[in-house]
Amino acid sequence: MEIERKYLVNDIPFDLSTFDKNEINQGYIVADPAVRIRRKNDKYILTIKSGGLLARHEFEKELSKNEFDELSQMVSGNIISKTRYIIPYNELKIELDIFHDKFEGLKYAEVEFPDIEGAKSFIAPDYFGEEVTEDASYQNSSLSRMSPDEISLFLKNNK
Repeated sequence: MEIERKYLVNDIPFDLSTFDKNEINQGYIVADPAVRIRRKNDKYILTIKSGGLLARHEFEKELSKNEFDELSQMVSGNIISKTRYIIPYNELKIELDIFHDKFEGLKYAEVEFPDIEGAKSFIAPDYFGEEVTEDASYQNSSLSRMSPDEISLFLKNNK
């Protein structure tokens, strides 16, 4: 079970170069339920996620590069490219995603929780902006289906 909250981020008040990061490229074979392939640095992963926003089931399986390349032929829609910074926060970790290419300028933070109670009682750091956990348009699977005009409007509305 994946339990997470998601927030927009405008200004980052610290130097990101001090944190671990991953370069991520991902695409969706099917958006609902989400069937995704992801390259995370030199790892390749197949992920299947059930519906839901705050909590949902998730299954992951590591792929070989050949399997990833083969499945890449089935991806439809936009490829999502981002740098993900891993930022410790108390006993939790913040995954700060800074998007590239078509979604340049979009930044949001996700925080995963061990249980629903922890998610509900979470107090976000000051640099977090609007919470978008319950807005499905911020799911990567939704971003993957946006047209160029929808992307332009989406990014304009998130400045």
